[in-house]
Amino acid sequence: MNWKMAVILTLLALVIIFTLQNYEIVQVKFLLWQFEASRAIVLFVTLLIGFIIGLVVSFIKRNEG
Repeated sequence: MNWKMAVILTLLALVIIFTLQNYEIVQVKFLLWQFEASRAIVLFVTLLIGFIIGLVVSFIKRNEG
């Protein structure tokens, strides 16, 4: 097994463990929206939104100067 496959399998195992430990349904309220979702999904979506915001800010700063 090469090192890339080992890294991928390790990350996959960590994601599975994280999801199994955070499967509880939580209620999310934001402005006028309200919904229920798995805690793991809420955390992943929050992480994805933060990543996208970081990319946008980085792209804007790179094109300014």
